[in-house]
Amino acid sequence: MDARRSVAASRRAGDEEAEHKAHVAVDVVKHALGERGPVWWSDGAPDFNRHMARNTPYADWFAGQREPL
Repeated sequence: MDARRSVAASRRAGDEEAEHKAHVAVDVVKHALGERGPVWWSDGAPDFNRHMARNTPYADWFAGQREPL
């Protein structure tokens, strides 16, 4: 979160160099957490990330959900 806060602070300050460094720091952390980079799991299940729910096997479930109030 410190890196993400640095992105916001440098953006507000208009400091492009600091913003770039903060983005690099965010990228390093996301790779370390496994949020970016090669897939580190292999459970054999298909990956439906980046698919609309209505285009997946979860379409019927999704169609039955209510809009939030």
